[in-house]
Amino acid sequence: MSAAAGLQTATVKHPDVMAPVVALVDELRELVRSGGRNDLDARLGMVRARLSDPRVRIVVVGEPQAGMSTLVNSMVGSPVSATEGKPSVPVIVEYGQAPKATLVKSAPGGRVERVPVDPLNPLPALTALGVLRAEFAEPSALLADGLVVMDAPGSTAHEAAAWSMIAAADVVLYAADSAAELTEAQLDYLRRVEQVCPAVVCVLTKIDRNPHWSLTQRRNRTLLDGAGLNFAVAPVSGLLHREATERGDQQRDAESGVPQLIDHLSEYVVAQADSVAVAAAVRDIALITDQLTVTLRAESDTLRDPRRRAEITQRLAAARTTADQLRQRTATWQVTLVDGSSELSADIEHDLRHRLRTLVREAEAEITRTDPVRKWADFAAELDARICEAVEENFVMAHYRAVELTEQVASKFPPDNRTPPLPELRLTDPGEVLEPVQSLETLESAKVVVGQQFLSALRGSYGGILMVGLATSLFFGMGLVNWYSAGAGVLLGVNALWDERRSRKQRRQAEAKVAVARLADDVIFQVGKESRNRLRALQRVLRDHYTEIAAEVGRTADEALRAAEETGLRYGDHRELRITEIDAGLRTVAGLRARAERLAY
Repeated sequence: MSAAAGLQTATVKHPDVMAPVVALVDELRELVRSGGRNDLDARLGMVRARLSDPRVRIVVVGEPQAGMSTLVNSMVGSPVSATEGKPSVPVIVEYGQAPKATLVKSAPGGRVERVPVDPLNPLPALTALGVLRAEFAEPSALLADGLVVMDAPGSTAHEAAAWSMIAAADVVLYAADSAAELTEAQLDYLRRVEQVCPAVVCVLTKIDRNPHWSLTQRRNRTLLDGAGLNFAVAPVSGLLHREATERGDQQRDAESGVPQLIDHLSEYVVAQADSVAVAAAVRDIALITDQLTVTLRAESDTLRDPRRRAEITQRLAAARTTADQLRQRTATWQVTLVDGSSELSADIEHDLRHRLRTLVREAEAEITRTDPVRKWADFAAELDARICEAVEENFVMAHYRAVELTEQVASKFPPDNRTPPLPELRLTDPGEVLEPVQSLETLESAKVVVGQQFLSALRGSYGGILMVGLATSLFFGMGLVNWYSAGAGVLLGVNALWDERRSRKQRRQAEAKVAVARLADDVIFQVGKESRNRLRALQRVLRDHYTEIAAEVGRTADEALRAAEETGLRYGDHRELRITEIDAGLRTVAGLRARAERLAY
């Protein structure tokens, strides 16, 4: 029972329109149950629940810290989901005449219990142990129009729950930070979402923090079109919407983009809820009938020709052997990936240090040849440009080495497997990575003090006058200050001034070398962190991708071989009867699909 049970909301999906599709789903469920396909029955159960609900279910998904919870709170007008990086749980918000909040928690013995909490301050309770999900009822105008908003946390701990919510959704809002364009991993995730729920809107969040969000919007539009994903891209700011609502500022509210998103949902989702729901259900029915048809035809071919059955069984046995070999090689490809990733990380770090060490040595040689104070600003600008170039080349090297590592891991698998979409390691703008790095320090010793130079010259002159004046007065009876002592004073004063300038130049050179070394250390610290983050992301992508392939190949081979073996044992003496049943089943499946296709028009 939902959090808003017993409350009346607008009927968006009309029961009379949904009834024929529901009846078709029920017939197909009976068919898949008789075939022992519990997985297909579970999916059809979600389809039926989606059709039977007269409201439209909207699920908000995305990566952690992408602004999903802020978007949900701004849409429903109440803080129902935890924000600012705090852990949360799946949240379901429905219409209610008065605010209400309920936590669904796990209880001993595998049971669940429902615990009411304060709807005005529910966020502290969301972080409690054992909470499975939170259900809210809110008197929101958006929800009163027949919408149910669900927030699926982006953490991996709730990944299974997120996919369950996506499977039960009528439309998916994918929240992506407007600070950066969509990555290959995100596009791959959207492709998977589109296979489950074809109605998707890509929402660019946090546009108030990113003044160049329009560039990201255009770039994402291009990427989605290139990936064959015809999704709308809606820029929004939940914070701007909340502030505008509190102040009653309609202009600022329009700048937030949330009203435009709600209008889009009303126009293209709520107004077309019947056709969208039927089309999605027909698509699911088509996929399931295709799977049933392939299975039944394979079984029929096996039963019709015993020799073919033996051939198929032999081929499937070979597939099992291949799967077993693949499992045995699992440890090999994992070792290759781990060792290759460690070696790649070490080589990239060494390459970065080598490039920067070379720059430092060249900079020190240039500093030694000249006085750095004369063109220090130009020297700093040139050094920054050379550092950017070195960092960019380092990341290009990392990209090609990553491709090599992918090929090494892929060589452990059959050649017909798909290659994973690799995260981009090359830098489009090195300045973004180097932005936290402080600029080259100014030279404190560059400040020239005229008084200090005058005193140095005066000390040298005084010593010269005193020494020569004493000597001439003792031996020649001349005065302390004479032409000889005055000349000596001038010469020694100039020499003292020259020594002072040379000493100051050496101090400036030493200070400049220290500044260059500090800059290089800062670059290594910042760039090294970014490089390690990207390489770890690459390793996770490869690990997840090939783990999924290994498991998928093993499951497919085992299931196919089991079905073939069970067919031979079960229907060895009653093949004709089973063939008749399969033919009837194929006709039934074809009829169900034809009826479903007619309903879509």
